[in-house]
Amino acid sequence: MMSEGSILYLARTDVEKAGVAMPDIIRALEDMFLEKGMGRTEMPPKIGIHPRPDAFIHAMPAYIPKFASAGLKWGGGFPENTGRGLPYISGLIVLNDAETGIPLCVMDASWITAKRTGAATAVAANRLARAGSEVVGVLGCGVQGFSNVEALLCLFPLRRIKAFDLLATAASSYADRVRAELGLAVDVVSSPEAAVRGSDIVVTAGPLLKDPNPVIEDDWFDPGAFASPVDYDSYWKPAVLQNVDKFCTDDVAQMRHTKTLGYFKGIPDRIIDLGDIVSGKVPGREREDERTMSMNLGLALDDMAVAPLVYRAAVARGLGIPLQL
Repeated sequence: MMSEGSILYLARTDVEKAGVAMPDIIRALEDMFLEKGMGRTEMPPKIGIHPRPDAFIHAMPAYIPKFASAGLKWGGGFPENTGRGLPYISGLIVLNDAETGIPLCVMDASWITAKRTGAATAVAANRLARAGSEVVGVLGCGVQGFSNVEALLCLFPLRRIKAFDLLATAASSYADRVRAELGLAVDVVSSPEAAVRGSDIVVTAGPLLKDPNPVIEDDWFDPGAFASPVDYDSYWKPAVLQNVDKFCTDDVAQMRHTKTLGYFKGIPDRIIDLGDIVSGKVPGREREDERTMSMNLGLALDDMAVAPLVYRAAVARGLGIPLQL
């Protein structure tokens, strides 16, 4: 632990060197969603500013009593950054001492955001996808396209990825990375339809758009398939959202709040909270042919489940720079 009157700063390289593994992140999110489903967490809907079209910077506080984890992420997403050679998603996490409120650590949020988002997809898929799912269609071959597959591979016998991106070079680089680091076969496909049809799991991971131009048709999404749209409804036509057998999100209150801001124009009224599924209040998949979807928004609770793991591992390894408060 840090000495009184100091705070630990962890750069992105420190966060990565802490060595927290994806299975540990998935387990932490499983525990968090159980706590959430039982009403034992605190998280107001995220608030934000929007300096440019389709760009955002959100303030995301949360508290998980079981983990003694309290803090805030100040995270942004700027789609135009990719053309500038900058990351689309960036931010910082502040972890506080839950007993005193004193800040313990400020850490880069990029790595945690990538990993916990993929882990949340895995938690949802564990309840909503078919147990033997082997083929994943990925639309959007960036950070989330990779981390979602990395997390799914921890729980499913994946054998093939069908990758689509508007930039052919991005899809090609993605395919090389997945083959090298995850050992999976990858087919780079030329259309969204080719990525969706025949996939057991579909992950869409483009930019978040307030007024999207969706392309995925209802009949592309196979019976028995599961989808994780980490880019909201940017790829999915309203008919698909309305016709899935189970439509889930990681936080119903946050989804409805975000809808008041102009997003999610085509989502159904019947929405299931992932915490209710994990806690057993609502069933997950009930039939082989069910089409299921979990449109996770990304929660501050995710960050507060993972940040303590990173902090403790970093302290144990002597990583980071102590700063005076």
